[in-house]
Amino acid sequence: MLTHLNIRDFAIVESLELDFSGGLTVLTGETGAGKSIVVDALTLLAGARAATDQIRAGADRAEVAGSFDIRQASRPLRALLEEQSIEADDELLVRRVITADGRSRAYLNGQSVAVQQLREVVGSLLDVHGQHEFQSLVRGAAQRELLDRYGRLESLAEGVGAAHGRWLGLLNRLLEIETRLRDRDARLEMLRFQTGELAALDMKPGEAAELAAEATRLGNGGRLLEGTQLAAQLLYDGETDTAQQRLAQAQSAIKPLLGLDPALAALMPLLEEASIRITEAARELGRYADSLELDSARQSAVERRLAAAEELARKHRVPIGDLPQLRLQLETDLANIETAEQDVATLKREQAAALDDYRGQAGRLSEARHAAAATFSKEITARMQLLGMTGGRFQVEVGPHDSTEPQPHGLDQIEFRVTANPGQPLRPLAKVASGGELSRLSLAVQVACTAEDTRCMVFDEVDAGIGGAVAEVVGRQLRSLGSRSQVLCVTHLAQVAAQGHHHLRVLKLTDGKTTRTTLTELAGQERVQEVARMLAGSQVTPKALAHAREMLAAPAVNAGDTARIRVAPPGPA
Repeated sequence: MLTHLNIRDFAIVESLELDFSGGLTVLTGETGAGKSIVVDALTLLAGARAATDQIRAGADRAEVAGSFDIRQASRPLRALLEEQSIEADDELLVRRVITADGRSRAYLNGQSVAVQQLREVVGSLLDVHGQHEFQSLVRGAAQRELLDRYGRLESLAEGVGAAHGRWLGLLNRLLEIETRLRDRDARLEMLRFQTGELAALDMKPGEAAELAAEATRLGNGGRLLEGTQLAAQLLYDGETDTAQQRLAQAQSAIKPLLGLDPALAALMPLLEEASIRITEAARELGRYADSLELDSARQSAVERRLAAAEELARKHRVPIGDLPQLRLQLETDLANIETAEQDVATLKREQAAALDDYRGQAGRLSEARHAAAATFSKEITARMQLLGMTGGRFQVEVGPHDSTEPQPHGLDQIEFRVTANPGQPLRPLAKVASGGELSRLSLAVQVACTAEDTRCMVFDEVDAGIGGAVAEVVGRQLRSLGSRSQVLCVTHLAQVAAQGHHHLRVLKLTDGKTTRTTLTELAGQERVQEVARMLAGSQVTPKALAHAREMLAAPAVNAGDTARIRVAPPGPA
């Protein structure tokens, strides 16, 4: 449920904060006051495309933020939040920012996310039916989802989707293996030769680096021996003028001076330590020189092995150090091909079983859809009579899918067909319904399909083009929907406004230089005055005020009217 909305520098709104409750909230105001700005802000929050012309004139950025109570959030929403590593317990803060350079940023609980991620999350919290969004009702996918929602078939549909995924995964694995088998013999011969070469060389991990170091050492053995021996002589082993001898002379020069200045005493430990280090270094140099082996045979063997490894590395176009890993990879490929025929047989059995499982689940879903379609058709037809489409009929057709391949959504192709006039044949919804009819049909469908829903449902001028008794019915339908879900509705009709559990008035203010929009929650006499204005126009009469009071007293009495036409959908098969 939407609990709070904050709009800053959006369209003509400088700053606006709104708190929301459950039930039906109606938004009213003069034409051009900015009622649809709230809808536009919520649409942006739901992931709609941002545009720089949405930034208020004179501002450098626009911002919309909404708080949602997610204590009753669905498992799919929780899974989405967890998948995106977004921490959220009871509340989710959604924010969109548009800057003057055309950039748009989205945030969930302060964490930056892609707009697509925002759209996926907010889609389960907010369902915006703007003046253009009613068109979604004509799409086949939307019609299928609505039928499944009406019939409480979501779990069956999810099972069919999962079964299709298992079958498709097995099919793809089978095709991959069969592709490998088509050039099996040539590939086998090549792999056996390549793995044989690598096995004969038998390079170990890290061996190439060790061989290179050893080859360098053996190839420069003479220089290494000469240099280390010279260094040892200069430090310690020479007959005269070694570093050790000079250090001893330095110690002898300092000792007589210690009595003259005690500060010199601190130098003696340093000289002694230096003497020890020189001695140790000379010994290590000696040991190194003794360990050097001028072994020409070993040098030749190392160089030959290194040359063989370099040749294989060039042949396979890999670094010499990757030869052991290459060998493992090729041996694995060889084993996979050698066992591919057995794998094909196993996969064919598994795929056949997966296809049978899919067909079984899809068949049960199809039966349930046919049953749900019958009751859904009756209920929407009944609601059409109340919504000003007297004599109209609605029918959900469930037919076989055009594709011969298994589909993730089952065996069926769903199509909504309608006629708004008695005696006329049923035709696809997209071909016969006007914008106003679509909006009313969308409302009827939402009322029929919604049980307890945690989403906030937004309707922008669903009552366009109607009036009188039909408008009153639309208001009752919206109120009925609001009793089960949170509903926001922008309306021009008093009959609809009077049905709201909560009432917000939109007012546009101008000082001749700037224009801004404000919203005020109405109650008591203020609400009576607003409903009367909607009835009578600018000149509110005592008769209009009395009528407004009568209308505002009626919703509590009439709230259950629309429930009487409910046709209970069948449960899942």
